[in-house]
Amino acid sequence: MQSYLFIGGSQDGLNVPLPPDLDVVQLPAGVTEKDNYLSETLTVGDTAIIIYRHESLTSEQILKRLVTYYKPWAANRPGGHHR
Repeated sequence: MQSYLFIGGSQDGLNVPLPPDLDVVQLPAGVTEKDNYLSETLTVGDTAIIIYRHESLTSEQILKRLVTYYKPWAANRPGGHHR
């Protein structure tokens, strides 16, 4: 099984292994609650990845989060640029 990135909700930032081709995944949000994560495809040129976004987030909010969190990740990785 491949791991997929989850964005938003209580599972934000986790990579969870799942079977392919799931449109919606329900994961625990607490003791009795569940969060719905919807499959989305991010594409750049001829390359694409699948992520799962929390149902409360829009596509624009997902892109903003990815860009916002990329900067600290890039700066803090070994050999990263500190600007």
